[in-house]
Amino acid sequence: MGLFLGGLFSKLSVLFLPESTAREFLTTSVVASVGPFSVDLVAVAFTVGPLDVTLNVLTLVGIGIVAFIVRSWI
Repeated sequence: MGLFLGGLFSKLSVLFLPESTAREFLTTSVVASVGPFSVDLVAVAFTVGPLDVTLNVLTLVGIGIVAFIVRSWI
């Protein structure tokens, strides 16, 4: 959930923030990629991937907000 919330924050900041160093700082991303993974069973074979994870400052903020909300529920 935190990754989705952070992704939403990132898309909204790209749309609504003016060109500035703050926008560049908040939306500059690091991408990690893994895959593809192949699983071959006797009856079924499938491939999953590649899987990409994009992280930026707003994604980390989204993860922190969700963690704070979940912690308050527990």
